[in-house]
Amino acid sequence: MARRSLQVASLLSAAFLCLLLFAAHTPSLAQSSGNRPIPPGETYGQDEIVNAGHKFFGSVSGGLASVVEKAFSSYGEPNGYILGEEGSGAFVAGARYGEGNLYTRNAGTHKVFWQGPSVGWDFGADGARMMMLVYNLPTVNSMFARFAGVNGSAYLVGGVGMTVLLKNEIVLVPVRAGVGARLGVNMGYLKFTERPTWNPF
Repeated sequence: MARRSLQVASLLSAAFLCLLLFAAHTPSLAQSSGNRPIPPGETYGQDEIVNAGHKFFGSVSGGLASVVEKAFSSYGEPNGYILGEEGSGAFVAGARYGEGNLYTRNAGTHKVFWQGPSVGWDFGADGARMMMLVYNLPTVNSMFARFAGVNGSAYLVGGVGMTVLLKNEIVLVPVRAGVGARLGVNMGYLKFTERPTWNPF
């Protein structure tokens, strides 16, 4: 058991090191003020999100349209979305680390990082691409906070799954491909930061 825990820790360390190296060598994207208000009407349609997701996930996006349709029927059109990658591992308790780009209509494209613990009957280590739909985002800087999972929000179709995270009025809907049994992460939370950090809390 101790050996397995060390293996998971080594995998997480290697995944996070790769993320840090990638971030250090990625050209900076066009940034705009993080305090600029994002008008509620500046949203993305369902077809735009599905097309962006198919391009991003590629051949593993079989159930994407159904999952996005579920999100749109529940929450409407998002005024931002994130495309990124994450690495995670767990042995009952675990952690995940990720990075991606936040896209908005009028406030530019911004680099974001996320970290968070997860608990539950959850084992293993994995890496995945992720899309997050962002609802009711007033400013880019509002992303940099902790978002708690909504119990019972897991939804899985054709190998693509979504959960729901909340912070005040802001709703995040992370969509992952190939999630399998690790969809139980919705019992944890995610913390978003402007820079990568080891601390998942």
